[in-house]
Amino acid sequence: MIIGENRAQVIENIKTAVKKGKMHAKVELGDPILTKSERIKLVNDYWKQQKKFSHKLKNIIAQGIINIDTLILMAHTQIKNKKRAQGPKYGAIITSNHFKQTDSLPIKKLANKCHKKLYVVIEDSNLKLPGFFGFLMNNINAIPIVQSYQYLGREFPKHLQKVFDKKGWVLIYPEQEMWYNYRKPRPLQKGAYYYAAKANVPIISCFVEIQDLPEMEKNSNEFHKTRYILHVLPTIYPVDRLTVDQNAKRMRDIDYLQKKKAYEKAYGKKLTYDFDDDDIAGYVKK
Repeated sequence: MIIGENRAQVIENIKTAVKKGKMHAKVELGDPILTKSERIKLVNDYWKQQKKFSHKLKNIIAQGIINIDTLILMAHTQIKNKKRAQGPKYGAIITSNHFKQTDSLPIKKLANKCHKKLYVVIEDSNLKLPGFFGFLMNNINAIPIVQSYQYLGREFPKHLQKVFDKKGWVLIYPEQEMWYNYRKPRPLQKGAYYYAAKANVPIISCFVEIQDLPEMEKNSNEFHKTRYILHVLPTIYPVDRLTVDQNAKRMRDIDYLQKKKAYEKAYGKKLTYDFDDDDIAGYVKK
């Protein structure tokens, strides 16, 4: 399933970003353009809607759609080392590579198998998406993030803690921006690990391997269909004797090395950031 137009241009944007060493650059086209004040209002309005009875009904519908999509679209997705995710008894942050609009579904499949409620951290502008995806973003179990010191320092941790208190999981993408079908793990931003250290919860480290299906199975002239293998890597726990910042750095470094090792084992080659067309899963080379 291909979501979004101009995939060829997006791939060119990825190539350019890799060449410039900008591994967290925005490469998608057509994202809503909002001012900072508009973003803050959008997120504040989102939380106000959460309290309404109408939202609770929409949430039931949206979560039902996500569960059906997970059953159907992830039917052939393998999960390796699922037991590693069953270790944490309380709340946790899950990290994974960010390569598609639906890449939370392998994690949702894992959460369902482990009987955990999953929340996904989303970019504020996703709340402004039109149509079906806008409905989902506004009504699934999501925690939007906005670049505001007050929100990130006060409000966001409170929303995370509510999930942790209920022994739930929060999926955060430390690569930040989505890079369509990009196979390689990218350098990780600090945020997810800072919040894990501050709340004293572990990181459930994951990496999604993307396999191309046979040539006769195509989504379009540009892409073969793909399937996923979700690798659950060793869980990373905070260390009591370290400060929040020290723990955040330690957990981030371990997580990156684990994802790097998982990539190299899955694809049988060393991780470098020299771009090759094979870096884009399913891409039909011209």
